[in-house]
Amino acid sequence: MRKTPLVTVAAAALALGLTACGSGSSGTGGGADDTLVVGATAVPAGEVLTYIKDNLAEDAGLKLEIREFTDYVLPNTALQEGSLDANLYQNKPYLDDFNQAKGTDLVPVVDAYLPPMGVYSKTTDDVTELADGATVAVPNDTTNEGRALRLLASEGVITLAKDAGTDASPADITANPRRLKFKELDPAQLPRSLDDVAAAVINNNYAQDAGLSPAKDAILLESAKDNPYANLLAVKRGNEDDPRVKTLAGLLTSPEVRRFIEDKYQGSVLPVTPR
Repeated sequence: MRKTPLVTVAAAALALGLTACGSGSSGTGGGADDTLVVGATAVPAGEVLTYIKDNLAEDAGLKLEIREFTDYVLPNTALQEGSLDANLYQNKPYLDDFNQAKGTDLVPVVDAYLPPMGVYSKTTDDVTELADGATVAVPNDTTNEGRALRLLASEGVITLAKDAGTDASPADITANPRRLKFKELDPAQLPRSLDDVAAAVINNNYAQDAGLSPAKDAILLESAKDNPYANLLAVKRGNEDDPRVKTLAGLLTSPEVRRFIEDKYQGSVLPVTPR
């Protein structure tokens, strides 16, 4: 079943606890010290924001608070409800799908970087040599499942219908010469599935959280060229012109952050040219 990932009780409790702590801000995040409260997954978003907070924010006149989440749902619901001023962790196809599914009113501000999705396996180092009938684990949310299938199709492992969009599903597969089976899992569970499946298509942050290096360990990795899946800074509609948000957007696209991304991630996260 294709769905927005369910949050486990533990993950929800952790994320809500993180959302409840901190001083807040004078915008939608509450408080009175003008701090910009930004939600993020730990890697790479949290690390990029921490670099900005520790090295660039003070000189730019920005007070920044980072609240880390362990899933893809709560950062958006917290932003919509007002306990965050902004978030950084998602791409535009996911944001558009989330708005439509949940009735939220969140908008992109600026592209920050591309965390390329990858295919990982403990049984083969070539995605085109997966065994006949092998099981491949893919994310179970609409946008990331479509992204995973498009990545496999880019290497000719499967063929998708010509009109299959970013929300492609296994039903859109028109050719599957290896008769692959697809197991839909919560994105956070995908790294742990590698002992049980022939391959798994894993989102970048969860791969790195699990100690995998996308640049070294993926047997197939997305390219940055013409890639619509750059992670972006998002806010609730109407807050795009908040001076604090504009300052953070400028820092995220600065030469200093570009160098940080290139030096730290060595190809596992890619800088992008903002649209």
